[in-house]
This record gives sequence, C-alpha cells and structure tokens, in this order.
Amino acid sequence: MSGEFAGASSRKLGIPLSAGIIVYALFSGAGVLWKTVTNPRTDDAEIFANFIGIAPVVNGPITNLHIVDNQFIKEGEPLFEIDDRPYRYALAQAESDLESLNGQLENQRRTIASLHSSVDVAKSLVLSSEAGVNRASASVDQAKADVSNAKAAVEKADAEYSYGVNNLHRIEPLLEQQFVTVDQVDLARTTVSTRSQAAKQARSQLALAEAGRLVAEAQYRQAQATLAQTQNQVLQAAHSVTTLGPLLGQLPGKRAAIETARYNLDHCRILAPFDARVTNLTISQGAYAHAGEQVFTLIDTRVWWAIANFREAQLQHIRPGMDAEIYVLSRPNVRFKGVVDSVGFGVTPDADLIGKLTSGLPDVQRTLNWVHLASRFPVRVRIPTPVHEAFRIGESAVVVVRGEGSVAPVK
Repeated sequence: MSGEFAGASSRKLGIPLSAGIIVYALFSGAGVLWKTVTNPRTDDAEIFANFIGIAPVVNGPITNLHIVDNQFIKEGEPLFEIDDRPYRYALAQAESDLESLNGQLENQRRTIASLHSSVDVAKSLVLSSEAGVNRASASVDQAKADVSNAKAAVEKADAEYSYGVNNLHRIEPLLEQQFVTVDQVDLARTTVSTRSQAAKQARSQLALAEAGRLVAEAQYRQAQATLAQTQNQVLQAAHSVTTLGPLLGQLPGKRAAIETARYNLDHCRILAPFDARVTNLTISQGAYAHAGEQVFTLIDTRVWWAIANFREAQLQHIRPGMDAEIYVLSRPNVRFKGVVDSVGFGVTPDADLIGKLTSGLPDVQRTLNWVHLASRFPVRVRIPTPVHEAFRIGESAVVVVRGEGSVAPVK
C-alpha cells in the first residue's frame, strides 16, 4: 500500500517538473532566437586590410634593401634604393641643355639688338638721303633759274649789240656829209665792239648756267639713287632682324626634361607611403628592378576590416553604424570592437537557380533542388582602433552585430 502511494506521489511531481522543463526549453529557445535575430552572428568571416604592390617607377639594380619580409615599417621609412647614377647624369644633362639654351637666348638677344641698331642706322641714312635729294632738287631749281637769267642776259646783250650795229650803220654815211663828227662815229664803233663782247660774255654765262643745271640734275638723280639704296638697306636690315620665338618655344621642353629627370631621380629611393607590414618579399640586394614590376607587397595597417558573410534573412537587422564584436581564432579570448561600415548589395548569381547569363536566351538547367540554401552577403565591419600585431589578412573570425548599437544617420 505504501509503494502504491509513493508511485502516485512521484507521478504527481513528474508532471509539473516535465511541464517546467518544457516551458524553460521554450523560453530558452525563444531567448536564443531573439538574441540571434537582434544580434546577428556568423563565423563565416575573415580579417581584411588594404594592400598594394610596390613597384619601382624607374629601372635599375637595387643597391640597398632596407627591409625584411613581414617587417612592420612606419610611413616615410626607406624601403629600398635603386642605382641613381644614370638618373643623376640625366638630370645634369637636362640642366646643361637648359643652360645652353639660355646662353643661346642671350646671344640671340644681343644679335637682335645689333640688328635693330643696323635698322636705325639705315633709317638715319634714309633721312640723310632724303635731305640730299631735297638739296639736289633745290640746286636744280637754282640752276634752272640761273639758266633763265643767263638767257635773258644774252637776249639783252644781243638787243644792245643789234642797236649799236644799226646805229653805226646809220651814222657812218652821215660822216661824209659832215652831219656827224668823227668822234661820234668812233664812239658808235666802240659801243658796237663793247656790246659784241658783252653778248659773247652773256652766252658764256648761259653755257656755264646750262652746265651747272646739268650738274645739278645729275646730282639730283644720284641723290635719288642713294635714297632708293638706303631704303632698300632699311628693308634688308628689317628682314634680317630675327625673333626669339623658336628658342623660347624650346624652354618648356627643356624645363619638362629637367622635371622628368628630377622625378626619376627622386624615385630611385622608395619610401613607405603609410604604416604597413611588408610581405611577399622575394628579392635581395643586387636584383634588377623593372619599372612597373611588383617586387613585394605592403599591407596597410592603418585600417582593418572583418568581412563577414551573413545570411540574407539577417540583413534586415544589420545597418551601417551598428556596433559589432570581432573574435579572431588566433586570440579567441580577446574581443575587438567594430562598427558596421557597409552591407554588400551583390554577389555572383547561382547558376543552378537562374542559369547562365548569355547573349541569347537564359540557359536554365532542368534540375530539381530539394534543399535551397540562403544566400550570404558580405558585411564590412571596420575596426576603429586596430593593433598592428593583432591581425593578419585572411585570418578566420567570428562577428557579432549588436542591434541595439548606435545607427549612423542615413544620408
């Protein structure tokens, strides 16, 4: 009887206990579900940072290698040096070419100044020749006036001589009749002789004046020829004046050659562009570096991200600006704070679902997939204050997004 009572008591206690366990399980499951919904979590994540390949700008053998593989370097520290002698020589040659061009410009300026002086001298000769032409023209006018005066004097002398001869012929017959005296006849004869000499002298003066006119006209023509010659000299001197245009046009090219040579020389010494970690260093001192050919890689340690792939159903609970926690497998007990930087908007489409995208019709495969997996989209979580030694690119990580964190305003 006591055994039956004990069994009934156990059954009475088991029913509430079972109900409590079920209720606890339901509440626990709901709590876990709520936590996973409001705080999305994924272990499909990797640590990522920007990295660049270091390639020289110039060619040449590496004379100094200041780094080793996996070394941490600060911004501005030297990485390696390339033999700069050819580039120093090129810079010196470019500077010498510019100095030579400047010398040519200076000489050309002196030549142009001398040519301008020649033009000025030629112009002065033109002015002098014009003055000579004017003087010769005045001399011609004077000679013509002298000829006119001499002709008038000849005409007057001829007229007086004719009058004297006629007077002599008129009174000579009167001498026999004693109407005139001998003295009067002698005076008339003397007058004729005197006026004959005066006429001859007037003709001589006329011939001299005509000769002077010819000389003045010849001098006038010579002055005109001299004027034409000096005018041609002015034109020739003006055409001989050169310009600095061709030489000045070479200056930008010479300066550009200097800047190019200096640019190449400056790039013989390669410095770290930012705080970084050296990796994939496979060269040594003495190797020949080719321009544009990568020699090693620098990992930018200033900013690190965790690239976390979340299921598409979780994306509605993730927005930029939310706080996040990152755990790396190499340090599982260390929690790193992060901020959701961006949420991916595209992944490669599944060819089993939509087929192959071709230029013709879509190539949809006739397959039956009973299990449909949710797509995963990358979420970039930035680590605001990273530690240089804490992360490696490609390192596995776990990311938890805290939904209750601050949300950045949507722009």
